[in-house]
Amino acid sequence: MSETAAFEPRVVGFLCTWCSYAGADKAGAAQLPSPDNFLPIRVMCSGRVEPEFIIRAYTEGADGVLVLACHPGDCHYKEGNSRALQRNRLLRKLLDSFGIEPERCRLDYVSAGEPEKFTRVVSETVEAVRRLGPLRLSREGGLNDGSNDA
Repeated sequence: MSETAAFEPRVVGFLCTWCSYAGADKAGAAQLPSPDNFLPIRVMCSGRVEPEFIIRAYTEGADGVLVLACHPGDCHYKEGNSRALQRNRLLRKLLDSFGIEPERCRLDYVSAGEPEKFTRVVSETVEAVRRLGPLRLSREGGLNDGSNDA
């Protein structure tokens, strides 16, 4: 069996409190199936997810990152999800320059009333990262948080 066939990706998710985290909670209450290798992290707003949080997730072993925001026009903080979208566009370009496939960093919108969409988006993201294979960070081309420096 090949390494990729046995590979189970680690995907970190940043979920806004008001919409996507509530959607995740409803998905759990409805016992909808969700991948075990998805680690949700609750944040007040998707607009507060700094690029350094995402980079740190990668340097600490994540193979993919998912940021889930409120739908456009429904942000509890008015424009947080717009800020998240702008950051995501720039971050994907930055990650690409490090040799990290932009598909490893997804932004999507899930409301509190969309538990089925939550499980679908998480499952799609985990499957997409599985197809890409393990993230390999190197000193030459990838991210380095400095913790492995001699």
